[in-house]
Amino acid sequence: MKSVDKPTAFEPYRAAPDTTVLPAYFPIPGFGILAINAFLVQGAEPVLVDTGLAPLSDDFMNQLAKVIDLEDLRWLWLTHADPDHIGSLQRILDAAPKLRVITTFLAAGKMSLFQPIPLDRAYFLNPGQKIDVGDRTLVALKPPTYDAPETTGFYDVKSGALFCADCFGALLSEPAFDAADIGSERLKEGLTTWTKVDSPWLHSVNRKLFAGSLDVLRELSPSVILSGHLPPAHGVTAELLDYLEAVPEEEPFVGPDQPALEAMLKQGKEK
Repeated sequence: MKSVDKPTAFEPYRAAPDTTVLPAYFPIPGFGILAINAFLVQGAEPVLVDTGLAPLSDDFMNQLAKVIDLEDLRWLWLTHADPDHIGSLQRILDAAPKLRVITTFLAAGKMSLFQPIPLDRAYFLNPGQKIDVGDRTLVALKPPTYDAPETTGFYDVKSGALFCADCFGALLSEPAFDAADIGSERLKEGLTTWTKVDSPWLHSVNRKLFAGSLDVLRELSPSVILSGHLPPAHGVTAELLDYLEAVPEEEPFVGPDQPALEAMLKQGKEK
């Protein structure tokens, strides 16, 4: 994969036999890069999961058109309403007239403030509920960590894939095809930093209850973990859960202050 110094889209590739990742990366000055993934579940009723970054919308639409005729899309699962997950939402709605948006009451309400979806094309699904999409059942769940209260991931019963929104995201030094290729120490460091940024409330949760939410995923034993902010993760579920469980004990993240910003700006001018 190529290096990243600006928002960059990459070619789609298979994350599982029936699931394609539509990858992009976004640079975070001073911290590395962050994956911005969407996914396509290519079943009897194809399901797109999230719609990428708005600045890369043209690239995203081209990516998607390489792997499916847009008129064949039947479902769009929006994990939550953050800008990096709904960047091509309106274009998808226009290009896929038969598509319905799987979301929540809260997410639809938030989007109505700036990018409303037609409610007759919405399908409200809460964590714990299921939906049949032809050849598979998708079970909605609340990921253990998240940065938006409407966040809803899902478990694909047929493939065993776990789609977990922002959970298990990691800041990386370079792009990768799979989380298993990153290296344990770098993966742990990147996941810990990202999780402290994305879910700062973890430092005040009941540790036993949080560990219990991770045990639910251990029992699922997913075939692959598909995060919006991590390359597809095969064979490292136990490690990822262990890294995540330790985050509440870490020191909270404190972002750069004004002197640090001025140093970044100065460094940028010197390049």
